[in-house]
Amino acid sequence: MSFIKNRYHVLFSFITFFVSLSFIIRLIFTVLVLQKADLSFLSCLSVFIKGIIYDLGVAVFFSILYSLYLLIIPSKWSNSRFNIITSYTLVFLMVLIAMFSFFAELTFWQEFESRFNFIAVDYLIYTFEVINNINESYPLPILISSVVAITVIVILLFKKQKAFLNSFHLKTPFKKRLAITSSILLVAVLYSLFISNNWAERSKNHYQNELSKAGVYSFFAAFKNNELNYEQFYSLLKNDTAFEIVRNELKEPESVFASNNQSILRNINNGNSPAKPNVIMITIESFSATFMEHFGNDQHLTPVLDSIANHSLLFTNMYATGTRTVRGMEALSLAVPPTPGNSIVRRPNNENLSTIGEIFRKKGYETSFFYGGDGYFDNMNQYFSSNGFNIIDRGRKISVGDDYKTTRTIIPDNEVSFENAWGICDGDLYNALIKDIDSKFKSGKPFYNFVMTTSNHRPFTYPEGKIDIPSKSGRDGAVKYTDYAIGEFLNTIKTKPWFKNTVIIFVADHCASSAGKNEIDISKYHIPCMVYNLPDAGKNTEIKETCSQIDLYPTLFHLLGWNYTSNLYGKNVLSESYVPRAVLGTYQKLAYLKKDSLVILSPQKQTETYLYNIKSNEQSSVKLPQTVVNEAISYYQTAYLLYKRGQLRTK
Repeated sequence: MSFIKNRYHVLFSFITFFVSLSFIIRLIFTVLVLQKADLSFLSCLSVFIKGIIYDLGVAVFFSILYSLYLLIIPSKWSNSRFNIITSYTLVFLMVLIAMFSFFAELTFWQEFESRFNFIAVDYLIYTFEVINNINESYPLPILISSVVAITVIVILLFKKQKAFLNSFHLKTPFKKRLAITSSILLVAVLYSLFISNNWAERSKNHYQNELSKAGVYSFFAAFKNNELNYEQFYSLLKNDTAFEIVRNELKEPESVFASNNQSILRNINNGNSPAKPNVIMITIESFSATFMEHFGNDQHLTPVLDSIANHSLLFTNMYATGTRTVRGMEALSLAVPPTPGNSIVRRPNNENLSTIGEIFRKKGYETSFFYGGDGYFDNMNQYFSSNGFNIIDRGRKISVGDDYKTTRTIIPDNEVSFENAWGICDGDLYNALIKDIDSKFKSGKPFYNFVMTTSNHRPFTYPEGKIDIPSKSGRDGAVKYTDYAIGEFLNTIKTKPWFKNTVIIFVADHCASSAGKNEIDISKYHIPCMVYNLPDAGKNTEIKETCSQIDLYPTLFHLLGWNYTSNLYGKNVLSESYVPRAVLGTYQKLAYLKKDSLVILSPQKQTETYLYNIKSNEQSSVKLPQTVVNEAISYYQTAYLLYKRGQLRTK
């Protein structure tokens, strides 16, 4: 007891408080997902044992500063006003930060069913959008006031403890103080060296892994591993072998490789009668296939898109490569697998790449990127501008002075009827798109426009009176407004002289949710994709084969009869040689789905193999042929190498 009855009692009170409240938070999360998590008694026991260990580690890290202070302050100052004020201030700040982290975890879990990860790290960079989103989604003044009030109550409860007050009168010898502080520092060092966040990821059950973690611990783990070196962390083949395998996978009757070395560059020959329609790609924010009646939804949220699906080239089994907008942008602009770490959109040295836009420009097209928010977010403007796209976005003063390599047009206030934290409503974005096309149409130059919407995103607000669901009612309303805005857009452009010769693609960047029992829940990557108003070939065609976002443009270019040089990993899904497959992943885990064979690659060079049942969405652990595993490795290893070496560049 003498270890506790000393000036460190205040610190030990905080540690006890933090671990206890963390236990309650974990219990709440467990109750919230219990029905779908499929946790056994032993799984729950593992969750809470690991959880307490992580929570204790976070509490220790929180305590380092105050423990050092308690070490150095002389005993004669123990009951001084300076020590009392300093101690209360430090403990108040520790509790306040802890309470904010708990509230943040609750909201983050509500959105992602996950502890803090790289998304939370990214949010620190884009504070304008995130803070405004939180403010529009939740009553921020009340939330902050509540956190401060709870912190004050906790401090008052601490103060009521007799031992807490007595700690300011105790004269703890320096040797004892040194022993206690040294113990705290030693524990912190041991955690840093031996308790990684990966320890919580031993189960194949996603929920069990996430429940075991501690939010703050996970946050700093994600911050530390914001970039992942594929060669260092993942299973490898010899480079020559990897390229030989992937070249064999990408080989098609209409393609000829341009070289015999470690490259995927090839010439695609689709015929001698090319069509050159204008192309608009509407990339819909967070739009799962399950929102549409065509894929089983019975809420009638998407009558426009369901109608379009019946008159389009429809991909019924397309899968997003990731769970974030920048992953979707990467797949739809570069047609590459999702290599670990950040999307290429956010990485350095991502200029002058062999993008889809570059193929269009070689055909004489003008390429533009439209975004309803500020393209500073997620590095969008830098990426698209340095890869030849003109920029049309909402813009903010802090980024207006940026150096753009192409033109940039900011959508003015007088053309905006509604705006939230993420940007203008889809209707206003489409009006800006139409205005820009009208002005450029007279030049006679074909155009390719990459359009990124924002309305289907928390706080789920949109103009009132457009649909029968009030704004800020939740996701269903945002989905229905998204569909409504597309209907209004089509009604308007059908009267335009350029419409007849314009193909419109409707595709999601990723699904609305990625959380599921499995670490990579395949069903949560299923997205709709429709190519509308095609000239001739491909109209009213349903493609049922499993495919990826990266296959969209190779398939479209085939239908348009284009000959082009390809550095793309995507394939023509309509080819007789096509074998159904998809590439998808999280920030760290990389998946390769070929027919019903699923390979998942993880850090520490781990490889897991399953059989996937698409109807039940079940993954059964099984040993797959090494050839399938090697195909998975070759896709990701070669994509990483090509980017790292600069071989995805055009110059």
